[in-house]
Amino acid sequence: MRDDEKGLRLRILVIKLSSLGDLFCALPAVHNLKLGLGADIDWVTQKEYVDLVTCFTDVDNVIPFYRHSFISSMKPFLKRLREEEYDYVVDFQGLLKSAFVVRMARAGKRIGPSFHREGSHLFYDSVAGPRNKKRHAIDENLDIIAYLGLEKLTPEFHLKFQEKHLSQEQPCVAMIPISRWETKNWPIKHYIETGKRLKQEGVSNIFLLGGPDDVAACSEIEEALGDGVVNMAGKSSLVEAGSILQPMNLVISNDSGLMHMAVALGIPTIVIHGATDPARTGPYGAGNSVLKIDLPCQPCFSKVCTQGAIPCMSGVLPEEVVKTALEAIWLTHDYAEVRSGRDTRFR
Repeated sequence: MRDDEKGLRLRILVIKLSSLGDLFCALPAVHNLKLGLGADIDWVTQKEYVDLVTCFTDVDNVIPFYRHSFISSMKPFLKRLREEEYDYVVDFQGLLKSAFVVRMARAGKRIGPSFHREGSHLFYDSVAGPRNKKRHAIDENLDIIAYLGLEKLTPEFHLKFQEKHLSQEQPCVAMIPISRWETKNWPIKHYIETGKRLKQEGVSNIFLLGGPDDVAACSEIEEALGDGVVNMAGKSSLVEAGSILQPMNLVISNDSGLMHMAVALGIPTIVIHGATDPARTGPYGAGNSVLKIDLPCQPCFSKVCTQGAIPCMSGVLPEEVVKTALEAIWLTHDYAEVRSGRDTRFR
């Protein structure tokens, strides 16, 4: 419960249940809300993301939503949800399941997103802004700021993971080769070729990240590249993945949740885009690169390629990724040794 000092502050309940990348896309709006209203922030998210959202420094309390055992967990969930009364409940999900949470919470005002679906708008008191899908998801979430008449701040991501000190010599590059859609995956052979070329250029330390389902693909890359590869696929939690990513000099990735984590951490990120639209879900902000080819079928937003071989992804070649990667490393890595002539790896 709140103490007397906290009782003078506004309380906001944020609802963003999933998915991984979408959690990060809500962060700038949450930060803006916290500063603009001087508010305490509680966040409802799916159980598998609770530890991650705890690392979001603008969030005071995290309430787990048990998606896979909702019926049996409903009573304790509602008890926890209704312990506090909120001035605003803000839904950044826009689905029926999140709207249910909106309606069950004790709220002064319930606000939903412009991108609401499944009849979820019927559970809101109002919707923040008109629907406009021709912009980034982060900008969609920031509609709440204009709706409340707050000053719109420069988007920032506030999160903190435990520091991990690497024994490997810099520069270190992370590869995130697998996403949840096959049509968003750059060919494994291209990742292998990119890794080989980077090693030839002196980037000898490459980290592979992914979940349990990505172990086989990352192991194939590891075996092909040999020494200097640290394969963490299936070996780290989301929070541990954040600690691994923090000291990286560069990330090469598909459109994936871990890609958005890397961007939120401020790591220069190269993203190969195919089935999805980088204007909506690409890396947000300066210092990142999107590589893609232009085909009439792009973006298809489909998990299955009607062309068969996913030409939008295979058409982006390793040499283009390597060129972009080396340029990014030059801009971000400390090259005192190179400039002094003691290290010629990147000449």
